Amino acid sequence: MMTTEQVLIEIREANLSYLMLAQSLIRADREQALYRLGISEESAELIALLAPSQMMKIAASNTLLCRFRMDDDLVWGLLTNHGKSAANDTTNRLHASIVMAGRHQEAA
Repeated sequence: MMTTEQVLIEIREANLSYLMLAQSLIRADREQALYRLGISEESAELIALLAPSQMMKIAASNTLLCRFRMDDDLVWGLLTNHGKSAANDTTNRLHASIVMAGRHQEAA
C-alpha cells in the first residue's frame, strides 16, 4: 500500500511529465495538441511559454493537473469493449475519437 508521501511524489512526477509532454506537443503542432490534451487556446499559450523553473513549481502541487477526458459510459464502453476482431476494435476506437472530438469542439 502506498503512503501519502508516495502518492504525493507520484502526483508531482505525473504533473511534471504532463507539463513537459503538453509543452512539446503544443510547440510541435498546436491544433493537434489542443485536441489531444483537451485544453483551450489560452491554456496552450500559457503552457507553451512556461520556463522550466515555472513547470517545476507548478508540478510540485499536490493536485493532479491532467484529468480523464473519457467521463461518460459511452466513451469508456467503446474503448474497453474488446471486440471479436481487430476491425471491430478499430471501429470502436475511431467512434470514441469522434465522440471526444465533438466534445472538444463543443468546449472550444
